[in-house]
Amino acid sequence: CLRFSPQAFDETIAKDSSLAVGYFQRGFVHLQLEMYEEALSDYHMAFSHLRQNPFIDYKQLGLRHILYAWEVLYSTAAVQCHLQQWQEARVTLEKAVVWRPERRTALLELALERVQDRLFLEPMLVPLGELFRPRKKEVEQLDSKDFLGKPKVISSIIPNDEYIGFEPLRPQKQGFYEPSADALR
Repeated sequence: CLRFSPQAFDETIAKDSSLAVGYFQRGFVHLQLEMYEEALSDYHMAFSHLRQNPFIDYKQLGLRHILYAWEVLYSTAAVQCHLQQWQEARVTLEKAVVWRPERRTALLELALERVQDRLFLEPMLVPLGELFRPRKKEVEQLDSKDFLGKPKVISSIIPNDEYIGFEPLRPQKQGFYEPSADALR
């Protein structure tokens, strides 16, 4: 039996609260630690963060994994089995059938039979050894860059205005400069 600690996933989710795979992985850890209510909550959060998408491909972020909605639902059903919520597990698996790509349902049909016989399911998980490994080029892009340069006034109604920067309108001294009516138009 694998034993993990959920603290690393807590930190991950704190940094990006919409990261569905973070909730998915933490749900697996909670299930392994027999923290079933927390696992169920994490799987629900993972599914909601899929935002009605059938999958999210995390390759662009450096994780060679695609998180499928049906996998999240299958894992949700696995937790429901541990909580003795057999009817809810069956309903969740029927929902997973709808989300299954290409509608290949052999695995889900077998899972439905196991739930009918009140046998536990093993949850899905991100393959062991798969870690976020962003490409070096993407990590280098994290440094802030000054794309605009130093701001400067390029147009002013005040002649010879050499002010550089941004601030609210500066009050004018009486008689120092009064624009003509034509300049104001």
